[in-house]
Amino acid sequence: MTATKTLTLSERCKAIKLIAMDVDGVLTQGGIIHDGTGKEWKVFHVRDGSVLKTLNKSGITTAIITGRSSVVVEHRAKELDINLVFQGVGNKAKALEEIISATGIMANEIAYIGDDLADISVMKSCGLAAAPNDACFEVRKCAQFVSSNPGGKSALRDLVEVILKVQGKWDHLCTSHLN
Repeated sequence: MTATKTLTLSERCKAIKLIAMDVDGVLTQGGIIHDGTGKEWKVFHVRDGSVLKTLNKSGITTAIITGRSSVVVEHRAKELDINLVFQGVGNKAKALEEIISATGIMANEIAYIGDDLADISVMKSCGLAAAPNDACFEVRKCAQFVSSNPGGKSALRDLVEVILKVQGKWDHLCTSHLN
């Protein structure tokens, strides 16, 4: 019997070309506000947004895979230049397959951050699985990276920072903001 080598976090980060994410509980704290007229409100963290906006410049594509459908998510994705948006998804692993087909990026080159049971299938199918620190136990258990922050409080930013530091791109990103 041949032993399978378990990749380190650093080895997983080096390969990443695309970061996919859930919305509720990752980009937000998980709360959904309905105003009584059918309008929905979500609160996003500015640090997640600012780092997402710069990822394309670092050569990393971004995608959203979410079980719910929301005009708010559509608007936020457009604002952050996220072109791969899958809403109302029942099978997130299938959406990941669509992303692979559309981009040519391999599963082991994709990081995914999720917080709940519906995210586990896609987390097991990608190269780097991540979670906010307040994700459910089962999600944290299958993640190779768990942020020190909760969802909606820059957990995604933590993941991006780790990946870009390993890839040697973080310092350049910081320097470009200082100049």
